Amino acid sequence: MRTGTRAWRSGVLAEENFPLTELHRYREQDDVIVWVDLCAPGPDEVRLVAHELRLDAHAVEDALAAGERPKFDRYPSHLFLNTYAVRVDASTGELTSHEISAFIAGRTLVTVRPDDGFDMDAVTRRWDGRMLAAHGVGHLVHGLVDEVADGYLAAAQVLDDASEDLEDMLFDERTPEQAVHRRSFELRKSLVLLRRRVVPMRDALSALMRPEVGLVTDGLVASYRDVHDHVLRVTEWADSLRDLITSVLDTNLTIQSNQMNLVMKKLTGWAAVIAVPTLVTGFFGQNVPFPGNGEDWGFAVDLALLLISMTILFVLFRRRGWL
Repeated sequence: MRTGTRAWRSGVLAEENFPLTELHRYREQDDVIVWVDLCAPGPDEVRLVAHELRLDAHAVEDALAAGERPKFDRYPSHLFLNTYAVRVDASTGELTSHEISAFIAGRTLVTVRPDDGFDMDAVTRRWDGRMLAAHGVGHLVHGLVDEVADGYLAAAQVLDDASEDLEDMLFDERTPEQAVHRRSFELRKSLVLLRRRVVPMRDALSALMRPEVGLVTDGLVASYRDVHDHVLRVTEWADSLRDLITSVLDTNLTIQSNQMNLVMKKLTGWAAVIAVPTLVTGFFGQNVPFPGNGEDWGFAVDLALLLISMTILFVLFRRRGWL
């Protein structure tokens, strides 16, 4: 378990890494903004923070449970936001997500994470500056959701690049079909998971930005709208990439069908080339007398008919593209 704490006074960092037992002292000061980060917390830490902020038991349960959907809920004493940070492995196309829960109670922000897979240091770097003093805890929440939204954009870009590589694999004769199929399903799985994380986040941000919530001040409206636009863009991006992957799979099936037709056409052409000589040899091989039977010139005529018929059929089928 790793706990991080910070306190800002008038927008300036006043204290850092203070114990949770002193949380109430900073919360009593009107000009202080407090942030508490609980990474894989124990029951004692959760109980202490929940008691201090009067957190709803259902919200605490959602923060500690794994697999909760992204959402935004309002409670009498606090606000609750649940979201996911995502990252895509460029080599495998696999998408991994890390759950983040946030409690907003007055001038206090509490983040809860089951592990340290999300880079919280990147969020803290966004919090420095004058906007913290002017907009309070709303600025802290914006830094968190903005970092998450940027992760969505980065993941979508990686999947977009992987989709372009998949198109190149599709028309590369050296690439086995099994590799194309496997890569297609890996990317499609990642896109489905990305959309599952992004779409509810779009609705959560819309609810969080409502004026009656009181979190987003007038000076932060443009910043939150920018984050919301990024989430909308990723949603549309994921949909278009999913359609693209489906199109690649359909194209691959069409290519296989065309190749099968080409093979069948060639086999049919060669069967016709072989069938006519078989007819000639069968005629001359019958056990009844015929002109030239047992004569040298009869064998010559037989051989000539074989060669001429095969040549004519080969040239004809070749010109039509059957061979």
